[in-house]
Amino acid sequence: MTEKPSIWAGLSLEPAHIWHILLAVWILVMFGHSMTPADLSSKESGSVLAFLCSMLEGAGIGSSWLTEHLVRKTAHFCEYGVFGLLLMKNFYLLQGRRGRGYRQSLTARFCPLVLAVLAVPFLDETIQSFSPGRSPQIGDVWLDMAGACCGLLAAAVLKRLWGSYGHSRRRRRRFR
Repeated sequence: MTEKPSIWAGLSLEPAHIWHILLAVWILVMFGHSMTPADLSSKESGSVLAFLCSMLEGAGIGSSWLTEHLVRKTAHFCEYGVFGLLLMKNFYLLQGRRGRGYRQSLTARFCPLVLAVLAVPFLDETIQSFSPGRSPQIGDVWLDMAGACCGLLAAAVLKRLWGSYGHSRRRRRRFR
């Protein structure tokens, strides 16, 4: 009796593919939040606000300054900060695949990053215009782009710090 070949038999999932999949899934999660009707989104923000207020008051910190608006805007910023981190990780992976001898202009190298940082927030807000009770806001687009840029910057700093740490450890080991 012969076994039927599996459709997954030839599939090899490299670590780089996992990062690409994570980025795509995260974008879908962001777009999913935009498709949430206004009443459900407000309930979600309200429950996060109640949780944060109870945490702050439990720590002896007043929470009268914390509003649902602040929670929503912070969520936008953080959501896109994660997007920026994942985007930069994918960018580094793609740059590494091209090899050391591969030359590319600065514009051509960073154009996909800039395009993603511009396009995804605009698409996100456009999706909101089709959700019941929601409307697109240009301020949210700017906030989303700022969050993505902070995520990109954080990823670059982390790579720089981690890379220099790795190099210094390798040097120490070599001279022992």
